[in-house]
Amino acid sequence: MTTYIARPVEAPVLNELRRADDSGRRMVPVTDEEGGAPLRCCLRRSRPGERIALVAYAPLRRWAAATDVDPGAYDEQGPVFVHAGECAGFEGGSLPFTQAHRVLRRYSADGRILGGQLVETGFEDALRKAFDDPAVALVQVRAVEYGCFLYEVRRP
Repeated sequence: MTTYIARPVEAPVLNELRRADDSGRRMVPVTDEEGGAPLRCCLRRSRPGERIALVAYAPLRRWAAATDVDPGAYDEQGPVFVHAGECAGFEGGSLPFTQAHRVLRRYSADGRILGGQLVETGFEDALRKAFDDPAVALVQVRAVEYGCFLYEVRRP
């Protein structure tokens, strides 16, 4: 069986977002008293007392710029939680944030959306099926509740 790898927001991008996010706003760190926020820098939930920030992030815009593609109308930005300072990053292992219902959003190599799927069970099977389509270049995993970007998966 194919192993899929979750791609967190990369360290150089995090450094940029901590200075000014993708909407041009400065980061406002807070102490997370309760914990539980889905952190996109290390792909785990925050712990009580950690310093985190909610920043605007445009995942497809950044992918498109790196691959010399125009995302057109699909260029969007949304809120993501990150550590306010350096963190250890994603340690790998199993795919994160799969315990609840998630949406897989598929994109083509030219940055166009190919569709989405609500996944209630069988998360890795749903990823495999998404990549069975040769037109799919990447898949974004998103939260159902707010539609927020969680992480990206590319072809293995």
